[in-house]
Amino acid sequence: MDYESAKQLAASPDPAVRLELAQRQDVRPEILYFLAVDEAPTVRRAIAANAATPSQAHLVLANDADEEVRAQLADKVARLLPSMADDEAAGAARDYAVQTVELLARDELTRIRAILSEALKAAVNVPHHVVKQLALDVELIVSAPVLEFSPLLTDDDLREIVEGAAQSGALSAIARRVGLGAGVSDAIVATRDVSAVAALLANDSAQIREETLDLILDAAPSIESWHEPLVQRPNLPGAAAKRIAGFVAQSLLDRLSLRTDLPPEALSEIRQVVQRRLHVELPKEAPEITAPGREAGREKDATSAMAEAEVAVTKLIKANRLDNDTVQDAIERLDRNFVIQALAQAGRTPVPVVLRALETRNGRLITALIWRAKFSMRTAVMVQRDIAKVPPKMMLNARNGTDYPVGKGELEEQLKILGL
Repeated sequence: MDYESAKQLAASPDPAVRLELAQRQDVRPEILYFLAVDEAPTVRRAIAANAATPSQAHLVLANDADEEVRAQLADKVARLLPSMADDEAAGAARDYAVQTVELLARDELTRIRAILSEALKAAVNVPHHVVKQLALDVELIVSAPVLEFSPLLTDDDLREIVEGAAQSGALSAIARRVGLGAGVSDAIVATRDVSAVAALLANDSAQIREETLDLILDAAPSIESWHEPLVQRPNLPGAAAKRIAGFVAQSLLDRLSLRTDLPPEALSEIRQVVQRRLHVELPKEAPEITAPGREAGREKDATSAMAEAEVAVTKLIKANRLDNDTVQDAIERLDRNFVIQALAQAGRTPVPVVLRALETRNGRLITALIWRAKFSMRTAVMVQRDIAKVPPKMMLNARNGTDYPVGKGELEEQLKILGL
């Protein structure tokens, strides 16, 4: 279109005429620049989207009062910038594009910054400082795309963001990055963010040092969302696999036992755990050596103590007085027989099964037994700690101080292991 005709159309009082002109790509740059400040938002939106609009006009449009104008501009410039050569030939056009992106990265509207982040998440030929600014954005919809995908973010950048107390969603986005370095993985685990560590474990390409994995396993027994990714984790060390076998649910334990990439010794031990759970058996321990004549006396004393406890618990149940306080008092005075009888009678569970459960020192199994007897999670914690002597790393702790940390389905699954 010739300059004079375009000039006349640009001065038309009809917004529809000016809009049609703004959408054309055969118009002189100065006409399009003029239309960048048109009073009609529809015209300015068309100019923002027009690939022929001169880059100088982008700086004007980046400050436009209309949200849709800036959205159109963000989408266009973010797509154009990566394809612009970073050399003298690109000249002022790239400089203007960079300045425009810098302005839009600070836009007050989350939507504008999010459009920019999504468009630049995989770009290589864009300024590092712009990508990092988006990565540090307080809105997850803005930061997540570049945190997860941008190749421009270095390990130092990522560690800085993690150690700067980034929100959980941002940590998870970093944890999902392909080829995540061990140093960044260390930083994520150090935050103890449950969701982020779960994402890290599920990221097969993330590097996790063996000592870092040990830290995860220290907390893992009570964090169910980590169990499946741990079982599926590639290149799992044999020692870690053995520890995992001690606390995961039966269905996951079965999957762990079917892995073919574990050391033979670890696989053998895991399969033994499967068999023990299926048959509710415990490893046999060497019998205690006692002096002749003393063994029968001990058995008699133990039987008598257990019988007395049985009578005491039976009376309390009949009087409707067997409650958490009573059981907790018995735990505090280390009256093991009373606790065993309380769990057996209140939970309608055979005493031998209660004994086997306590001897496993498995926090989940023992907690399920306390739940069956309708005692509190506080009681479950005390039984684990003081009666069964469950190692701290294997204990199942209360949620919010008082609640059972696992659901009814998981507890019932644990009871099935005991044949209940």
